[in-house]
Amino acid sequence: MSDPVSAAAAVFQLWLLIVVFFIVLPAMFGVSLGVSGVYIQVLVRILQWATVRIQRGRQEQPGDLLLCLAGIIEHTGGSMEEEMEQLRLSRRPEAGDFSLSDAIYFCQKGLESIVEDQVTQRFSSEELASWNLLTRTNQNFQYISLRLTIFWVLGVFVRYGVLLPLRVALAVIGLSWLVLGTTVVGFLPESSVKNWLSELVHLTCYRICARGLSATIHYHNKENRPQKGGICVANHTTPIDVVILANDGCYAMVGQIHRGLMGVIQRSMVRSCPHIWFERSEMKDRHAVTSRLRAHVSARTKLPILIFPEGTCVNNTSVLMFKKGSFEVRGTIHPVAIKYDPRFGDAFWNSTKYSMVSYLLRMMTSWAIVVNVWYLPPMTIQ
Repeated sequence: MSDPVSAAAAVFQLWLLIVVFFIVLPAMFGVSLGVSGVYIQVLVRILQWATVRIQRGRQEQPGDLLLCLAGIIEHTGGSMEEEMEQLRLSRRPEAGDFSLSDAIYFCQKGLESIVEDQVTQRFSSEELASWNLLTRTNQNFQYISLRLTIFWVLGVFVRYGVLLPLRVALAVIGLSWLVLGTTVVGFLPESSVKNWLSELVHLTCYRICARGLSATIHYHNKENRPQKGGICVANHTTPIDVVILANDGCYAMVGQIHRGLMGVIQRSMVRSCPHIWFERSEMKDRHAVTSRLRAHVSARTKLPILIFPEGTCVNNTSVLMFKKGSFEVRGTIHPVAIKYDPRFGDAFWNSTKYSMVSYLLRMMTSWAIVVNVWYLPPMTIQ
């Protein structure tokens, strides 16, 4: 009995050493060994092959099994004026310029607008043009071939048997380091050394957590990165947006005070960094929120505030109208655009459908998180 246990312990120690020395330490120093790049290239090749195989299978299957990719309503692609002109041309000349049936056409268009409302569709997962070999997909992809099914089964084993334990371990290491590091730094007196150590702890923690999601992040226009004393505004797709942006610089977070594990993390973070946490009653008082934000921005030595003005998560296909509260502070605004690649995993968090735990499980069992971040030029109120 002791031999299997000792062998398992030795394997676990070896696995932990590999994780620490080849993933955690390079992540803390911002060094990439190139493994993630090769992994993404292999994924692209596999997904391209799967796309070709699916297209070939569509041609082989009967047409009545295939559903329309565009949605539940079939659109002709022309304008309303062109469609009305076609209706008039199809009418007999003695019918005149107007017919009571013309109203049916406008009723049809009104019902289509209600069914396929452009805003409501932004709160559901983006449908892909081709299957990415993940469990979540739309109804357009049925059984195609045995080879494709075998690849899907192998993918389930890799994602749940190999990637999930590794990513959970990295997430635990990153969050533990955040809580422990910020708590220790919080006992130091206020000084430039404390601020530097706090930024270092936050940066290394978020980099470890990003490795735990197999995140590949491409930053563009780094000369426009948010500066201290400013306000960073970005589109919001997922809570992971914070991890993505904080991999390239530290931010002061703004949010509601939570209980449980999230509350422990918040309390440890605020000891070392001036994050802005509100009670639920304060969040409803817009003037109180604005005054605290203005006090933070007035100190040019404090980290830039990170705000998501949409106020909710959107499926990364569009941007909703921003709420104006963050712009009433009258600080320098640093806009940031975040775009996820849906081929490797659906980053959108539908909070009405998934809890935070189930959402994080979906993220940790996806292929990877591939995202582009664009820093836009800073702006001020004219």
